[in-house]
Amino acid sequence: MLTIYKTTLNGELVTTDVLTEKGNWINLVAPSEAELQRVSQELGISLDFLRAPLDEEEIPRIEAEECQVLVLISIPVVREDRGSTIYDTIPLGIIVTEDNLVTVCLRENAVLEEFITTRPKSFYTFKKTRFLLQILFKTATLYLKYLRQIDRQTGEIEERLQRSMKNEELVRLLNLGKSLVYFTTSLKANEIVMEKLLRTQLAKVDPDSQAAARVVKMYPEDEDLLEDVITENKQAIEMGDIYTNILNGMMDAFASIISNNLNMVMKFLTSVTIVLSLPTMVASFYGMNVSLPFQDSPLAFPGIMGLSLAVSLVGVYLLARQKMF
Repeated sequence: MLTIYKTTLNGELVTTDVLTEKGNWINLVAPSEAELQRVSQELGISLDFLRAPLDEEEIPRIEAEECQVLVLISIPVVREDRGSTIYDTIPLGIIVTEDNLVTVCLRENAVLEEFITTRPKSFYTFKKTRFLLQILFKTATLYLKYLRQIDRQTGEIEERLQRSMKNEELVRLLNLGKSLVYFTTSLKANEIVMEKLLRTQLAKVDPDSQAAARVVKMYPEDEDLLEDVITENKQAIEMGDIYTNILNGMMDAFASIISNNLNMVMKFLTSVTIVLSLPTMVASFYGMNVSLPFQDSPLAFPGIMGLSLAVSLVGVYLLARQKMF
């Protein structure tokens, strides 16, 4: 899907059909090959830049060619899988040219939806560098939001696990642990991209940095925003590491608890088996086809039952003293 946005003079965000107009924001979501070809031909953008974000295995990076810069980052997404919430990451490509900004992603996402629906403060499509930094900032804050949600879900699962040891809760904890690994890995990769952006503005020594600096021009307030983005991203990394350590410790603890509960159940069943075997042993002696004491007595059956009960009670008492129940 290809959508073209433009900020008007009075600050409103509107859609347009003119692709080559200066100051446009071209948003590509799961684009077709025809849409990629159109954007490439009319705006002169490399097809490799446009196709790179459509590969889920692409890693965050910055690439620069003459008059265009690709900033590839990983953004968090949420999806439902068989009634449970799954947190994952997907690539988002931001291509900055001298006249326009192009975003490419595999699916609709909350990062770009924020700019379309609520329009953050000081958001203008023609301020390409500021828009790029605002996307990075929104990505970092979204990571923080989802990390807090993961922490709350972990607490809820922990409370349920204290009452019941079901595999469903353990599987959910495992999925949250995988999400935390994806998040921390992506955040650290995004941090490298952001720091490279900052170095690009400060150093400008290699050809790629010079090409990027010509397109992504930063003013002092933009550099301050980039530093805020890096700070926010570092905070998300720290939170991800903390929650990962907590979750790993929790998984180890519950694994030990489950193993201990299993041992207690086996111990209880063993004790019950011993107690039940005692009257069976007494009854088996008096079931043999030989002469037995009191076999002609009318009280033989009640006596045997009483003896079996007494032996069982003695067994229960002895096992209880050994804390087998």
